Amino acid sequence: MKKEKLVRQQPFKDKIAIITGGSQGLGKASAKYFVELGGSVCIIARRTEILKEAANEINELKLGDSQFIEIIACDTTIMDKLKPLLTEFIEKYGIPDYLLNCVGYAYANYIEKCSLGDFKKNMEVNYYGQLVPILILLPYFMKEKKGHIVNVSSILGYMGLMGFTTYVPSKYAVVGLSETLRNELKPYRINVSILYPPSMDTPGFEIENKTKPEECRIMEARGGLETPENVAEVFIHGILRNKFNILPGEAKFIWKLNRHFPKIIRYWSDKSYKKARKRLGKI
Repeated sequence: MKKEKLVRQQPFKDKIAIITGGSQGLGKASAKYFVELGGSVCIIARRTEILKEAANEINELKLGDSQFIEIIACDTTIMDKLKPLLTEFIEKYGIPDYLLNCVGYAYANYIEKCSLGDFKKNMEVNYYGQLVPILILLPYFMKEKKGHIVNVSSILGYMGLMGFTTYVPSKYAVVGLSETLRNELKPYRINVSILYPPSMDTPGFEIENKTKPEECRIMEARGGLETPENVAEVFIHGILRNKFNILPGEAKFIWKLNRHFPKIIRYWSDKSYKKARKRLGKI
């Protein structure tokens, strides 16, 4: 359905979304679109100033006084700090309808340059950073038999690519969590979705590139970059349709190919890696 038609229909009118990682990139773009479609949002991130800037941008998209934009400055990996803040939010506004887990980051480097701490940090942010908000909100969702939990994995949540050895396992973990929740929460009428975004032009991507192996840069260049806004549009449309797997852009084709013909994906990645190394004079 086209954006213009959805804006007219206001499908999120009187709905509330908690959006982690909502101060920039995909999280902010998704919050904007959610508000454009009539909803209210609470965006969560660590840095207050960036949150306030994002909230001001989002606030301009409100259609009426019934909508609200709230911010929570907190690290979503810390249960003891986040839980009272979300409890306070629920006491004020009621139980949210959606949890959109957009928090995450990628650390890209050669495996021999990665420490155990790098692996732990990726798992902490990308997996536990999404799990903690789920565990906090789940009792409310289960009691009311409502809610929609949406986690963000990656195109690398179903395939591997050199340079991302600390990142890929954390995104596979998000898929495993989502698959399990989808099955167990059926009796409670709680929907679960996973987004598999391709590479996006975000502030996080710029940071990721500082340590990314040159071979990886060459391999990624063929796919190009999606904008957070384009991905957010597919994301929100998928949520409205209660889709479990939400696959923007090339992620859909690669996911299908990997599912039915995984050897082709491995052949492609191995060949691309070999070409990149040759181009760099490493073979």
